[in-house]
Amino acid sequence: MTDTITDYSWLPADIRAFIDRTLAAYPADAVNFSIAQQRAFYDQLCRDFDQPHPPGLKATDETIAGVPCRCYVPTRPLTGITGIYFHGGGFVVGGLESHDAIVAELAEQAGLTMIAVDYRLVPEHPHPAAYDDCAAVVDAVPGPKVVVGDSAGGTLAASISATRGDIVGQVLIYPGLGGGPDMPSFTRHAKAPMLTAEECLYYEKIRYGGAEPPQGDVTARPLDAESYGDLPPTAIFTAEADPIASGGVEYAARLAEEGVPVSLTEEPGMVHGYLRARHMAKGARESFDRIAEALRDLARNA
Repeated sequence: MTDTITDYSWLPADIRAFIDRTLAAYPADAVNFSIAQQRAFYDQLCRDFDQPHPPGLKATDETIAGVPCRCYVPTRPLTGITGIYFHGGGFVVGGLESHDAIVAELAEQAGLTMIAVDYRLVPEHPHPAAYDDCAAVVDAVPGPKVVVGDSAGGTLAASISATRGDIVGQVLIYPGLGGGPDMPSFTRHAKAPMLTAEECLYYEKIRYGGAEPPQGDVTARPLDAESYGDLPPTAIFTAEADPIASGGVEYAARLAEEGVPVSLTEEPGMVHGYLRARHMAKGARESFDRIAEALRDLARNA
């Protein structure tokens, strides 16, 4: 049996500073507050970490298939292929503003036109509303696409890759892919800063309106797929101190077993949500660079 870690003083000092800065806006017990208050906390957190767009990048809001989106065109975009980004936030919080700077920097660094999707949130719109919105956007955007997502957005990206056409690559950043509470990371990092095992169960319950998670439904849990051989080339990035990290390891193993090109990068000393730390923590910055490179390579190789 894996022991649960309770002392995270071993994390890099700049990541511990990131955690403290995050908790100043988004308290550790945020899930005990109302949905409106959780969103207010998250909005404040996003403002605290906001960054200007890279010079020369163009961003415009538009509606695609009835879904609010934001399109980012870098200074030197690769032609003929589009990246589509699904934000994290436990399916409860987040939107176009929460990940605006992240998607802008990723688009510019990867040299890829990106579309961020403002999918519907729970509890107002239980599963499969978020998936349906993402699928509608993907279906409406012509040509080959690379899907990208962090956390809950990584769940959506993997579900889209399993069910839609024209997906030529996927980048999954500390994604929630399914699997049970017996996964090693779920026990070992049950008390991790930024995301705990208890919070994972809260988000799963609220996503399905309090009902049990649907079984065998890849639009809900990508690890419930019966086969993986038809999935596109994949890059997965997990954080060491994250209860859902083992899901990425298992998913990568299943893709590799069926011959899908896949890379798995387990980022040492990182915590869930570390993308927001890219301007203050060395490891997060280096991982962001690797993510942009993986996205660029998947797009060019397509």
